[in-house]
Amino acid sequence: MTDSTPIAPREGYVAGFACFVGRPNAGKSTLTNALVGQKVAITSSKPQTTRHTIRGIVTTNASQLVLVDTPGLHRPRTLLGERLNDLVRETLLEVDVIGFCLPSDQRVGPGDQFIANELAELRRGRRVPVVAIATKSDSVDRQRLAEHLIAVDRLGDWDAIVPCSATRGDQVDDVAEVLSGYLPPSPGPLYPDGQLTDEPEAVMVAELVREAALEGVRDELPHSLAVVVEEMVQREDRPADDPLLDVRVHVFVERDSQKAIVIGRGGSRLREVGTNARQGIEALLGQRVHLDLHVKVAKDWQRDPKQMQRLGF
Repeated sequence: MTDSTPIAPREGYVAGFACFVGRPNAGKSTLTNALVGQKVAITSSKPQTTRHTIRGIVTTNASQLVLVDTPGLHRPRTLLGERLNDLVRETLLEVDVIGFCLPSDQRVGPGDQFIANELAELRRGRRVPVVAIATKSDSVDRQRLAEHLIAVDRLGDWDAIVPCSATRGDQVDDVAEVLSGYLPPSPGPLYPDGQLTDEPEAVMVAELVREAALEGVRDELPHSLAVVVEEMVQREDRPADDPLLDVRVHVFVERDSQKAIVIGRGGSRLREVGTNARQGIEALLGQRVHLDLHVKVAKDWQRDPKQMQRLGF
């Protein structure tokens, strides 16, 4: 028999959704992971690596902040780029507060102005708070950080400006506190305590494979790489105390030359990708994994609506 007593509302509790926007490689995914305290979004030295909106969930006794991590908002050059921008705009209309990430180690430029204009246009239609976040504050000295904060202030009309370093943990709590200050009242958390993301496991597995495949390769690959998890099944006839999960994954690129890059000489690069991805997947799922990777060519998939749909976009 279940207890049907309703949960008493928590007085003063707030809960809602926040979204990070910024140029590609502005530190949005790294900040999401730092706030959550665990990897829920892939990070890479390559720009434009986030494809799905990843929700990270930060729960305290007084608030629950649900973080939506979007692709970088940018001037699109392909159908994929247009779809990613549409995804960002849709997300911006649904959140309670926006965090605009501007990396301290890069000067405020045309890409930031493009996003600032988009946010100003959005706020004309719907008054949503925007907090400017000066990411990567540990990568510059105090003088350069001060200059950056002044440039950020001049860029637009922000509800708050917060510098932080996600990699060092500097002022990450301040970011959470400021963002939570704009959330609406709630009778309690939107997601159960202890839940860190609502992403399906297969999506996170695909993202971990893509992250591993992107590290250390040429600049043309990030946009051209798509990962599809074909199956995840427990291997039969394994002892109960030592299960093994078989994970079969297809990595798609657009050209044979890119396939050669991912596989590497004698398959060496693909083995390295498999090893690194498997470690992340095992940490995520909490069990041993046998990862079976296959690299395939889907010619010019970014410009083909049918292929994009098949690959999950």
